Amino acid sequence: METESEPYVRLATLRQLHQVVAELNTARSLADTLQTVADGVVNGLGYELACVNLVRPDGDLVVAAFAGNPAAEALITGRVGSRDAWERRLAMGEYWGALRFISYTEGWVLDDDDVPQWYTEGPEPRFEDEWHPADRLFAPMYATGAGGELLGVISVDRPRNGRRPGAWGREALQMYAFQAAIAISNARLRANMQRALVRLEREQQALRASEESFRQAFEYAPSGMAIAEMGGDQHGRILRTNDALCRLLGRPASAMRRYSFSDLVHPEDIGTLLRTSAEGGRAELRLARRDGTYVWVSLRNSVVADAADGPRFLLTHVEDIEERKRRELQLAHRASHDSLTGLPNSAELRARLGARLCRRPHAGQPSAVDSLDAAYEHGFDFGPASRQTDDGFDHHVHTVAPEGGEGDVDDGTKGLAVLFCDLDGFKSINDRFGHHTGDAVLIEVARRLTSGVRDGDTVARLGGDEFVVLADGLGRADAQDLAVRLRNAIIPPIRVDGRAVRVGASFGIGWAHCGMSADEVLHSADQRMYVEKRSRAKQHRRAG
Repeated sequence: METESEPYVRLATLRQLHQVVAELNTARSLADTLQTVADGVVNGLGYELACVNLVRPDGDLVVAAFAGNPAAEALITGRVGSRDAWERRLAMGEYWGALRFISYTEGWVLDDDDVPQWYTEGPEPRFEDEWHPADRLFAPMYATGAGGELLGVISVDRPRNGRRPGAWGREALQMYAFQAAIAISNARLRANMQRALVRLEREQQALRASEESFRQAFEYAPSGMAIAEMGGDQHGRILRTNDALCRLLGRPASAMRRYSFSDLVHPEDIGTLLRTSAEGGRAELRLARRDGTYVWVSLRNSVVADAADGPRFLLTHVEDIEERKRRELQLAHRASHDSLTGLPNSAELRARLGARLCRRPHAGQPSAVDSLDAAYEHGFDFGPASRQTDDGFDHHVHTVAPEGGEGDVDDGTKGLAVLFCDLDGFKSINDRFGHHTGDAVLIEVARRLTSGVRDGDTVARLGGDEFVVLADGLGRADAQDLAVRLRNAIIPPIRVDGRAVRVGASFGIGWAHCGMSADEVLHSADQRMYVEKRSRAKQHRRAG
């Protein structure tokens, strides 16, 4: 079962991966891009050495960039390994998705081939998953699109924690290699385009040849390209597109000429497009396909002059990043949701609860405004109710709780109810029928709880057989009624593999209000749940 700390580790890894991928797009040349790829593996993914082996036109691979050891860099940078030797390496060892891992127990047969290599000195492994100095790990980089030719191979040595990477580390390296391949392809494309632009600008006598070179680079580019008017009444209108962009958006070239990118962008992304600088601007946004769906793209602008002192046009490079966005969403969901039930996990529950609570700062403590601003910077947005201004809490709807104690008359106040649910009899099901049955029960309880609440309410799994429901806008009587309905929804028999099993449920109702922390709110609801559980146990003993 996943530990409570693992979502935080995943989020930290995801942020590191985002940072090093973002740095790939800042390199100005192919050489800079290759060195950035190597540096990212060492600085962002936690390996001691990284080597980028780039495929040459003759098919052999040359060491184009190295990071982690200046002495080794001077010795092997520029050395060449034959394609046959590399093919043999990529065909052997363990397949970790797209990665190739060759254990030291097998790799000794490669010691005499011509592939340049360098090992980090270290002790012999003391346990099974410890990294051996002679272990080898390779991340092939393939071009996107049909064919997927090999662009190069990233070879790494010795993770800093001394252990062979687990599933999460492998996926991070695999995703990084995928993005590195795109960055290298784009760097080559930009280099070709820049050379074409230089020829258009400086070689007046070879103007026709330069125009043809530009046309071919534009038409046959593997990613989308467009030329738009710059300035005047028709500023931004698309004049020309290549086949790749037409295929991406499912629109013919004749239809594309009726639009500008502002006509095609998703309504929520129009601000992002308008903030993008015309000269060298870059943005990630969604564009509309002909069928009404949207695709995530990376859009980069540059300015092209038709001739010396002639009209200027906007050249836009459009790269399909739908797959990357999908993976990012999957990773973010996995880090914030329970893998068994699909419900928000403990970390996500505390984040949602904490977003509704403000605490007036004491001396030396950050204000709630500062805390929420920090959350926004990391990509979290909890809606208008949580937004505040620097002059206090003018835009924050304070969370209040109904007055009175358990069983008191409802005073009519509506608040944020926190229902702490603990299953009764679940341990005996696990002990008698095994974890498979126990897991099926937890999944069904999660479904019943989710079906019993309103849209907008949160059902989360805190861990084990404990669940929490956040329901806003309830009075004291409303919360009691909700607890009864949810308990009645849980107690009917649950069928697993032809066997009917039952669990009960104890609920404790706590109330959140500003000035409390998320942990204090959960602890309050937990304590009320145990009071209810003891009360029901006493009643059962008296009845017996």
